[in-house]
Amino acid sequence: MPFALNQGVRIHYETAGQGPALVLHHGTMGSGPDWRDLGYVDALKDRYRLILIDARGHGRSDKPHDPKAYDLSLRAGDVVAVLDDLGVPSAAFLGYSMGGWIGFGLAKHFPERFNAFIIGGAHPYAENTQAIRDRMPADPAAFAAGLEKTYGALLTPARRARLLANDLVALRALTQDRDDIADVLPTMTMPSLIFVGELDPRLAQARQAASRMPNATFLGLPGCDHVGTTRRTDVILPRIKAVLLEVSRREAQAFEA
Repeated sequence: MPFALNQGVRIHYETAGQGPALVLHHGTMGSGPDWRDLGYVDALKDRYRLILIDARGHGRSDKPHDPKAYDLSLRAGDVVAVLDDLGVPSAAFLGYSMGGWIGFGLAKHFPERFNAFIIGGAHPYAENTQAIRDRMPADPAAFAAGLEKTYGALLTPARRARLLANDLVALRALTQDRDDIADVLPTMTMPSLIFVGELDPRLAQARQAASRMPNATFLGLPGCDHVGTTRRTDVILPRIKAVLLEVSRREAQAFEA
C-alpha cells in the first residue's frame, strides 16, 4: 500500500495506467476511489498514468485533528510529495471542489511541477465554508442522514460506506474558511479547463477565474448542481482529453525546437 510522507503526515495514493502523469484529486469527504466509481479511471488509464490521492484527513491518509495541519501550502505539498515518491517530475492535475481549490494552491506554490490544470467546482477567491461544516455534525446518525439528503440517488452503497468511514473531527478541522489567492490566476499560463455546474453557487466566481487565466477555457454544465456535475462524464471527459492533448502538442513542439 503506497504512502508518501510530507512533514510526518502519511498520504495514501494509488496508480493506474501508463503514460503521461495525471493527478486526480477528490473533494471534501471523498477519496481516491471516487474517480473509479465515476468512470474517469477506466476512460483515461489507457493513455495516462493516473495518480489517485487520498487528501490528508481523508481515506487511508493520516487525519490530523489540528486545523493548523491543513494549511493550503501543506495540502499542496502533499500532492508534490506523492509525485516525488513516484519519481514524477511533472504532471497534469484534475481536481474537483476541494481538490480544485488545492489545484489553485499548487499553481501558487509549485507551478513548475504542473503542465495543465483541470479544475471543477472551485475558484481561488475568499469563501466562507460554514455551509460545508454544517454537514459534519458530531452525531454519526445525523451525519449519515445528511449524506442521504445531499447525495440522494447518487449515493451508491460503496460511496456511502466510504463517506461514513470519515473522521468527523478531522473533517471539521480541515474545512476552514478560505483566503483569497486569486493573484495566482494571471500566472497560470499552462493549458487549463475550468468546469462547473450551472446550478452550482460557485458558477460566477469560477467563470470569473477562467477569464483571468491566460490559457483557460470555461465549461458550464446546464442543469447540474455541485454534487452531480462530475457525473457528466459524457461532456467533461472529451474536454479533459482536449487539454491533455494540448499539453502533448506543446511538449512535442518544444522537443522539436
